[in-house]
Amino acid sequence: MRAAQAAAEELRSRLDQPILLQGEETLGELIKAFAADPATCLFGTLSLWQGVDVPGPSCQLVVMDRIPFPRPDDPLMSARQKAVEEAGGNGFMAVAATHAALLMAQGAGRLVRATGDRGVVAVLDPRLATARYGSFLKASLPDFWYTTDRNQVRRSLAAIDAAARADGR
Repeated sequence: MRAAQAAAEELRSRLDQPILLQGEETLGELIKAFAADPATCLFGTLSLWQGVDVPGPSCQLVVMDRIPFPRPDDPLMSARQKAVEEAGGNGFMAVAATHAALLMAQGAGRLVRATGDRGVVAVLDPRLATARYGSFLKASLPDFWYTTDRNQVRRSLAAIDAAARADGR
């Protein structure tokens, strides 16, 4: 939550558009305001992904600041990993990576709600590109086009915005 708060505060000082933050209003009010204005930004935590459905141009960018692995001190996940390892498996891949893959797919699903939806899912965690398990996590996501080029991402978002304006959205 600290990262979401810091990002919202920083962008509020830099941008002249509505910036919403989970916890400042009820979830219903946040989603209503976010859906009503495609220029609005909404910041929140993993829990924000659940039960949120905003199809169309209001959601064009989903940012994941890190891969959502379970906390290492989570007793249930730790017990599951240990059980897999005792049975001769890879506890990390079977439990932690699988859990993270599911959450990433849910997060990406906030962007792609209908066939006409367009946007960018930005995963800022470099481990997606560098770690051995990165390809496993990518396989859980929709068939996206991948890039690490920030300028390409900017061009893509600008093209999406231009197409939305041309469609009168």
